[in-house]
Amino acid sequence: MENQQEYVLRTVEERGIRFVQLWFTDVLGTPKTFHITPAELEGALEEGMTFDGSSIDGFSRVQESDVLARPDPATFQILPWHTGNAPVARVVCDIFDLDGSPFDGCPRHALRRALDRARGKGLTFFAAPEIEYFYFSDADPAHAPVGLDSGSYFELTASDMASRLLEETVLTLEEMGIPVEHAQHEDAPSQHEIDLRYTDALTMADTVMTTRLVIKEAARRAGVHASFMPKPRAGVQGSGMHTHLSLFRGEENAFADPSDPYGLSAIARSFIAGLLRHAPEITAVTNQWVNSYKRLVSGYEAPVAVSWARNNRSALVRVPVVKAGKVESTRVEYRAPDPACNPYLAFAVILAAGLQGIEDGAEIPAEAAADLYSMSSEQLARSGIGTLPGSLSEAVAEMERSELVADALGEHVFEWFIRNKREEWSSYKTHISQFELDRYLPLL
Repeated sequence: MENQQEYVLRTVEERGIRFVQLWFTDVLGTPKTFHITPAELEGALEEGMTFDGSSIDGFSRVQESDVLARPDPATFQILPWHTGNAPVARVVCDIFDLDGSPFDGCPRHALRRALDRARGKGLTFFAAPEIEYFYFSDADPAHAPVGLDSGSYFELTASDMASRLLEETVLTLEEMGIPVEHAQHEDAPSQHEIDLRYTDALTMADTVMTTRLVIKEAARRAGVHASFMPKPRAGVQGSGMHTHLSLFRGEENAFADPSDPYGLSAIARSFIAGLLRHAPEITAVTNQWVNSYKRLVSGYEAPVAVSWARNNRSALVRVPVVKAGKVESTRVEYRAPDPACNPYLAFAVILAAGLQGIEDGAEIPAEAAADLYSMSSEQLARSGIGTLPGSLSEAVAEMERSELVADALGEHVFEWFIRNKREEWSSYKTHISQFELDRYLPLL
């Protein structure tokens, strides 16, 4: 039986692949790549390819610049939009130092460490995100964002471009072996959602990166723009990446306990408690942009209150009702992340928070029964319910105090991320917006 490396080499030869893209991400989750020819592929698989890490945000300093991109053959996929005379494939890489040790600035390694911690407890971490995004006519920031449709939740339209793009994207993902659970129109005009079928978290982080690129590529070929900006338009809801989470022990769902009134095991309860306890300090990672906090406000179906519930979608953590006889689908839904996060780092800190809850035997608080969207911050405080950070600055301050996040990300990523986000906040804080000019220039 051939191994994965042999399969990759044979497929490249049989399918006439002309180029192989080596994919990786920087610390912020920006996709990076360089191309090699099939003649270089076997060497790359066996030894890795050297490149200058100092040119990548969050990677190496100039004096220690070279790193190795080592392809993971399990991620090999042919890119359907590169057809004709020059077929192209891609493979996702882990980044290593030249001595063969994992590179501290590689987001994929940060997630691997978290998964190893779970594996040490006999647990496998699964994730299934719901990726929301907008279609716009172009990406010119000088223009007001113009959408491609005026639909709302589950709108059925027969002929608009956005619907055709959504269908084309789903078919492309399926062709690449990425199963889609379902796709739909979301609440805001020209906002759409693709829900990915659950798999292990490392594969899913790779898949999120791929899905975002496929969505953007389909839009680009149609002459329009797809955006994962968390809040590109005022007055409508922003785009989230609600993520369904579960832990398995072998083939058994470790979150499930049919004898419990909520169907939750002690592990699931402590995992939820850990998520709630550490939510403020991981928010800078799950919601890493200034714009992320324009979404995390009351009134637009985004979570603000640090709470959990079953059918209450105003809670930060939701426990979906499981169909009769489907105990293996027991899961929790974490509703804070947005689709512009780095999925490797986001899954790493989410898992770290949940595992810490399990290790501490943390107890779950009372379920939130009220509509949290309608409660003021004072009412939430009187009810003993905290809130997520209200700005990137607040979120970074919470993160900086967090031993949990520092351990999950590693010193290199942790310190670089905080420096980068402080710079972003500083630039934002000194910017004079059109809102300020419109409001104050005529008046003051």
